[in-house]
Amino acid sequence: MNLTLDCQKRPAGSKPNALRRSGRIPAVLYGHQGADSVELTIDAKTVENLLKKASVNNTIIELNVTDLPWNGVTLLREVQKHPWKGYPYHLSFFSVSTQASVEVEIPLHFTGESVGVKLDGGILDIVINSLTVKCPPAGIPAAIDIDVSGLKIGDALHIKELNLPTGVQAVADDNLVVVSVIHSANETTTSEEAEA
Repeated sequence: MNLTLDCQKRPAGSKPNALRRSGRIPAVLYGHQGADSVELTIDAKTVENLLKKASVNNTIIELNVTDLPWNGVTLLREVQKHPWKGYPYHLSFFSVSTQASVEVEIPLHFTGESVGVKLDGGILDIVINSLTVKCPPAGIPAAIDIDVSGLKIGDALHIKELNLPTGVQAVADDNLVVVSVIHSANETTTSEEAEA
């Protein structure tokens, strides 16, 4: 998902809490000029709307710093929230305009019904719900679909067995289990009683 966001450079000497009281959220942009960073402010309503659609390390945002002027493709890297009130406190963006690839975290969507669950009463054991991958900034998938319908009791899917989109490469260990089908607790108890 690509979004566009307008923001301004943070005035020199301004205090973060004063900015928040005036309806602005402090932010920072990294990587647009090597190691240099620039402090920004964004309208609080704009941030609220952004966070309904965007997620950290997954959403490409066209950032437009109107008074620099600078505009480019960024990744939302961090959202700090107030400890107990829960509203956004600070945002961090990382410029990916010049990056050949970026590391992002992609949610996993499990599709189908496992034969081991449907026919044999097993339980689908989801080990990980998201996967860190490397891919071009323009090719970040919204999610990765995993079909579990062929899994029987005792079967497991590993990262190396996932069908990832073209240009997307998993960062984690290939042998890591993503999902498996296990015996239900009732079935285990019954078999133990039968053995006794």
